[in-house]
Amino acid sequence: MNTAHEIKPLTDIEAVERERGTSGRSYLEFLRVASMSAGLYVIPAGGSDLQSPHAEDELYYVVRGRARFTCGEQDRAVGAGSLIFVAAKAEHRFHDILEELHVLVFFAPPETA
Repeated sequence: MNTAHEIKPLTDIEAVERERGTSGRSYLEFLRVASMSAGLYVIPAGGSDLQSPHAEDELYYVVRGRARFTCGEQDRAVGAGSLIFVAAKAEHRFHDILEELHVLVFFAPPETA
C-alpha cells in the first residue's frame, strides 16, 4: 500500500499501470480519501494470489486477464469486465491464472495496513 501519492482526481489506467510497473510491486494504491481507497493489483499468469481477508468491503473490476476466483463456497471463471464484490473478512482468492490479471480494487472504508 502506498499512501504517499497525491490524490489524482483525473487519471487513466495506462498511467496507473506504468506507475505500478515501475514500483516493482503487485499492488499500487492510487487513491485514498476518507470514505474509500483504490488500487491496481496485478498477478502474472501462473502466479499466486497471496492476499488474506480484509477488514473492509471490496469491489474488484477485472481490467484484463483470465483466472478463477473463489469466495466462500463460490468458485467461477473471471475475465475482462468481471465485477466481484467481497464482504469484509471473507476468505477469497484468485487462482488458476491463465493470463496476467490487471484488477482495479476498491475498498470501503479505506484499506487498513
